[in-house]
Amino acid sequence: MYKTILFFLFLSSLQSATIDEVSEVVGVRENQLIGYGLVVGLSGTGDSASSFYAYQSMSNMLQLMNIKVDPNTIKSKNVASVMVTAKLPSFTRQGDKISVVVSSIGDAKSLEGGTLIMTPLKGVDGVIYALAQGSVSVGGLASRGGGTKHITAGRVPNGALVEREVPFDLYNQTGIKLSLKEPSFSNAISMEKAINRYFKDSIAMAIDAKTVTLQKPEEMSMIRFLASVEEIEIDYKMKSRIVINERTGTVVSGIDVEVAPVVITHGKITIKVSPMTYLPKADENNYHLDKDVSIDKVGDRVITRQKENSIANITRALKKLGAKPEDIISILQAIKQAGAIQADLEVI
Repeated sequence: MYKTILFFLFLSSLQSATIDEVSEVVGVRENQLIGYGLVVGLSGTGDSASSFYAYQSMSNMLQLMNIKVDPNTIKSKNVASVMVTAKLPSFTRQGDKISVVVSSIGDAKSLEGGTLIMTPLKGVDGVIYALAQGSVSVGGLASRGGGTKHITAGRVPNGALVEREVPFDLYNQTGIKLSLKEPSFSNAISMEKAINRYFKDSIAMAIDAKTVTLQKPEEMSMIRFLASVEEIEIDYKMKSRIVINERTGTVVSGIDVEVAPVVITHGKITIKVSPMTYLPKADENNYHLDKDVSIDKVGDRVITRQKENSIANITRALKKLGAKPEDIISILQAIKQAGAIQADLEVI
């Protein structure tokens, strides 16, 4: 027995967004930091003797405190070797605090209850930009069922103190570039027109699908200029995307991602997406999904009446029919292959 689903077609419109929401200033960005350190104070859940570098690191640290210890004589399992990573935000100043992520690189069973000892964090240039130290938080996970839960990563909130700044002289700039988060020629032109209209001058120019150059008015500082620019609203065409996780069967999409007229047959299910037509009121075999979607079972057909034929509604209807996650994913991929979906389909 075959099941047929019928959907209807509607159109979407442009969205309004501020320039700050859809673009970034070129050169104003965060920087990645990394360091190697030790977590101490573990309750027997640290690295074993096979992770020799943890004990070598402990021996080296103790030597800095005038305590000479042969690493081969250290038998404690209260220490774990870790990599420490962090992001240094733009315009961070000396004395600011940033959070760090601590991840075990040995065979430690858990970092719960440990303390990260002072760890230098370096940038790609090899320069130390921050020092990290503090108690490791693992999100409150504890032992369950009498056994120790393996928690080999955690965070030290505000655990790093910034020692060095990344220089960027924004104030004395006379020109700047804005980079769109999603490349689009139409959005770049829309941004150019909106900025020039706001300042009543040709100070903005789109040079490609992602970049718009700006020339600061002489009577304004760069900071005030950018503050005004980022609040300007533009007609922004959002690029639709459907994300599918094949491992978990998860499908994520915008609620307005539409499907053009198409017919797809998968196993015993036939999906027919048609332009808007009038359907009579359903009989007693009516299954409601929500206020916008209903499924009417008429004989061997299943007809879906709804306000729009979005991916979200199609997915809900397929689930109502008992389709498995792998079937839904295969159907969406087939619809995309047929050209009935204009949104990008990303499988992770």
